[in-house]
Amino acid sequence: MNQGVKHAMCGAEPGLISVDQALSYIQQHSPRLKTECIPLKAALNRYLAQDLYSHIHLPLFAQSAVDGYAICAEADQLIAENTDFEVVGECRAGEVSSISLLPGQAIRIFTGAAIPENTTTVARQEIVQLQHTPHRIQLTQTLKLHADIRDMGEELAKGERLAHTGQHLNVGAIAALSMAGVDTVSVYTQPKIVVVITGDEVAQTVEDFESGKIFDANGPLIQTWFQQQHLHADIMYVSDGEQAVFELFDRLKDQYDLVITTGGVSVGDYDFVRPVALALGFEQIFWKVKQKPGKPMLFAKYTRQDHSQCLLLGLPGNPAAVYVGMYIYISTLLYSLQGRPQPLPWFSAVSTTALKKDARDRFLRMSAYFEHGVLKLSNLSKQQSHMLSNLMQANCLVRIPADQTIEAGQILHGILIQP
Repeated sequence: MNQGVKHAMCGAEPGLISVDQALSYIQQHSPRLKTECIPLKAALNRYLAQDLYSHIHLPLFAQSAVDGYAICAEADQLIAENTDFEVVGECRAGEVSSISLLPGQAIRIFTGAAIPENTTTVARQEIVQLQHTPHRIQLTQTLKLHADIRDMGEELAKGERLAHTGQHLNVGAIAALSMAGVDTVSVYTQPKIVVVITGDEVAQTVEDFESGKIFDANGPLIQTWFQQQHLHADIMYVSDGEQAVFELFDRLKDQYDLVITTGGVSVGDYDFVRPVALALGFEQIFWKVKQKPGKPMLFAKYTRQDHSQCLLLGLPGNPAAVYVGMYIYISTLLYSLQGRPQPLPWFSAVSTTALKKDARDRFLRMSAYFEHGVLKLSNLSKQQSHMLSNLMQANCLVRIPADQTIEAGQILHGILIQP
């Protein structure tokens, strides 16, 4: 290890960067991951690595939207009530009728079946009455031309874009692609992630509590957060020792796409994350953000010999700061790695509480609810960075701009927390 790794320059950098600057830097310096081709049925919660275009029309052919009768009528606009037709056949879904209808003729048809040649409209069976004369029907109400016919390509034309790069493949997206005949997709690989919990104060056994150590909230918080994102993260612990941090980081930088740390990122005597990372060749992108909680946050990258990169996001040790870091910054980073173009999904709501101003942007845990059709925000107590108990009631993180006094009734912006 390089000797003499010190904190001499800590705090000597220019002023804190803003939240928006930090998010922009993360987007700029998070390269997209490699791609792989996998079966569509195995692609749930992955992200497309290329645009997809339809090779077919949707629907593939003109088809009936209802169970009823395809009829051929001599009419310019409407087919009059009581008009009768001769039934000359039947067409089920999955069949193609060879019958070419003549004026005054009809064919029994079912939902999804191909429309016979010369059909002018489809009469749903609820407005059709069977005649006593065999094979004849009569309309019980006036009918428009071209009713209940799904035209070929009305949903999607051949060659039209189905999905764009970065599209999240949820259940609906997979169903839509399946209907268009897609069976394999090119997606971004899932990132290899490791979480390093730093600190001698974290208890590993029951006996540890007798010596003043504390329960670990950050490890379970981060691990379950990644489970919600359908991603795996390895969890590791390291003591507050420069040599231990150095040896661990030296291994991880060549094995993972993303290293997340909690604690050890500020300027204390035992905060070794930043100086060790710099000594190992990580390039600092930013350090310290004008926000609360989570000011001493580090974002850096290590470029390997094959030009691939290991990203490092160092979060403070307080669990509320870790929680904010995951939802605001790790979400943004994961979007960028997997080609998702959308920013964070901010919503707007009305504050029901007055709030004092602060020199930094704040992220408060709040409860969002609808009242008479208006989305409102209720503030929660116990907002300190070492407290998490209000997460039992919170369903959103709300951004409070720096240097602003918030009045009740003012519009604020937040992101929803997954239940």
